[in-house]
Amino acid sequence: MSVLGANLQKAGLRVVAGDAKTSKLTFTYNPSEMSTSKTATWNRPTTNSANSATPPQFAGVQPQTVQMEIFFDAYEDLLGDVSDDVKTLFEWTRPTASSANKRQHNPPILTFEWGSNKVLADFRGYLESVSAKYTMFRADGTPIRATASITLKEIPDEPARQNPTSGSLNSRRSHILRDGDSLQSVAYREYGNPALWRSLAVFNGIDDPLRLVAGSSILIPSSGEAARLVDGSGDA
Repeated sequence: MSVLGANLQKAGLRVVAGDAKTSKLTFTYNPSEMSTSKTATWNRPTTNSANSATPPQFAGVQPQTVQMEIFFDAYEDLLGDVSDDVKTLFEWTRPTASSANKRQHNPPILTFEWGSNKVLADFRGYLESVSAKYTMFRADGTPIRATASITLKEIPDEPARQNPTSGSLNSRRSHILRDGDSLQSVAYREYGNPALWRSLAVFNGIDDPLRLVAGSSILIPSSGEAARLVDGSGDA
């Protein structure tokens, strides 16, 4: 056996946050390729008196996206069945039980692990989509081979908490609204829960959430503050 073969490390996904039924999924074969992308948004304000193009202004980044194919194979296992592995992927697209009980409906947060591979070492994300194709069955119908195409979307790290003595509005993190933004989409991007749009409205004194102005800025409360604001309003 070659040195490379002796040190073969199996890739897999592991739950790092959330009470999922299955906490880890090890791949039968390591992925042959994976793709990842991240998009930054830049605004370029225009003025009638400008003699040249204005410099771009940073307006935020979209979550990193990771895509890969996973191949499951139980052909050589007499009692093997790949359906449980595929089922785990689909279960990870649902809210965790504890978050659902709290009416937050958050997904399990996953990390990708593969030996010393550092491409996604700091990545934490949720399963945005899963597409599975079963390609081989035993005589009794048991699936023994399958390929799953998955898309993971990044969950940004929680921003550092403010010092309790410095809770002024000026110290809050802000978000510049873009065309097509809604309070629901901002709440989903920030907290993973679109129902917290009410907290953004209350925190920013927005009376009509349907009349947002692109290019304007809103303040983002912490996830704890957002949850308290919703509870305090009596809405869910």
